[in-house]
Amino acid sequence: MVEPVEFAAGLLHHGGGQRRIEFGIGGIGDEAENRHEGYFSEECVTGRRRAVLIAGPTASGKSALALAMAQQQGGIVVNADAMQVYDTLAVVTARPDAADMALAEHRLYGTVPASMRFSTGQWLGAVREVIETSDPVRLLIFVGGTGLYFDALLNGFADIPEIPAALTLQVQQEIQALDGAQRLALLRREDPVAAERLRVVDPQRLTRALAVKRATGRMLSSFQGENASGLLVDFLVERLVLDPDRDVLRGRIARRFEAMFTGGAVAEVEALRALDLDPALPVMKAIGVREIGDWLDGALARDEAIARATIATQQYAKRQRTWFRNRFGDWPRRAS
Repeated sequence: MVEPVEFAAGLLHHGGGQRRIEFGIGGIGDEAENRHEGYFSEECVTGRRRAVLIAGPTASGKSALALAMAQQQGGIVVNADAMQVYDTLAVVTARPDAADMALAEHRLYGTVPASMRFSTGQWLGAVREVIETSDPVRLLIFVGGTGLYFDALLNGFADIPEIPAALTLQVQQEIQALDGAQRLALLRREDPVAAERLRVVDPQRLTRALAVKRATGRMLSSFQGENASGLLVDFLVERLVLDPDRDVLRGRIARRFEAMFTGGAVAEVEALRALDLDPALPVMKAIGVREIGDWLDGALARDEAIARATIATQQYAKRQRTWFRNRFGDWPRRAS
């Protein structure tokens, strides 16, 4: 079960042809301190769909808040975490457990086989299906720690197929023998739109544009023009970043992985290893997989495995916070 988060009640007022939604977040206690109206408040014209986006680092309390909102407003919790989409690692990736998922509808959790790569473009496709098949009256609550998912959801995403590494290397070697004018002339022949946009002949961007064109037969700009407006362009959207105190977050992370180790994470890693998957697959890079695997192999003591996974998670949380601060600096924030 996800770690509880304190919150104040959400209210749904109906009046005439409009409805006002208020959801305050805060500690349980004095009512005046509990009311943080404005984090989730919106004048909603009837017929226009609503979405709430809850981002934040791992162990910040996102899942518990999303569940509380879904229960109170009949909403659907939609996963926006790149690791929680995979089916094998429920405990290791801190997915909501079965008890929590029974309390409200959850979508896109544990739906992708561990043997697959699941791109941001594929996630957007799955989200589009959720939007198209769900009751438009219901609130959609997107929650997770993958910033790129939120960015793509709001701003669109160029879903470019994976380019073979050998082709990229071939292009790099080809342009090394060319001067700046020759490189630009080559790009103009193959992708005139990209050439027009390149004020300076950046080798990395040049290589990318040429490799995409040769691998797919399409100019890079043709991908960038797809889904340019995001999937929530017609929604009324509320945003929030949960940003707990650094020491509080570090303590939660330490307690979480200790509990994971005794709460099913070891069995999950054993099951994952039994699949004999490519170590380069995303699921194999989930924090805890390598550390628990090393303990199973006798290369690490139990306490050392827990310590290493805890440190890795804390470092990941730091990167998440930096990303959200840089990219979502204008989103409202709460400690928990």
